[in-house]
Amino acid sequence: MTPKGPYKLCTVNKVPARAKILIGRLVENVKEKYTIHYVANVERVEDVKAMCEKEQPDVLFCASMWTKEESDEIQRIAKDTVPGVKTKAIPEGLQVEKGPDAVVEFLKEQWPLLVEE
Repeated sequence: MTPKGPYKLCTVNKVPARAKILIGRLVENVKEKYTIHYVANVERVEDVKAMCEKEQPDVLFCASMWTKEESDEIQRIAKDTVPGVKTKAIPEGLQVEKGPDAVVEFLKEQWPLLVEE
């Protein structure tokens, strides 16, 4: 079976090194079914629009460090900038409460729901 994709993925995370590690784990975990190209991260809400204009992502993830209000704003900006972009906010506090494995599991569960709806 040929993997579906490629999908361009962007993240909004105040700790880019952590985002890169976690997304790397996601990409590795789903590579049999999906081809994901992790193209960019921004650390501030104010930078989301410019990143989306430049990269035109298929999918955008918000890290668990953002509040619900911040995540909603990030996703709204992404959707206003790139029609059809799929967005997902990692539940607030997931990384702190349950660790990086829980974040990777959450993303693995969410990915097919996002790209195959």
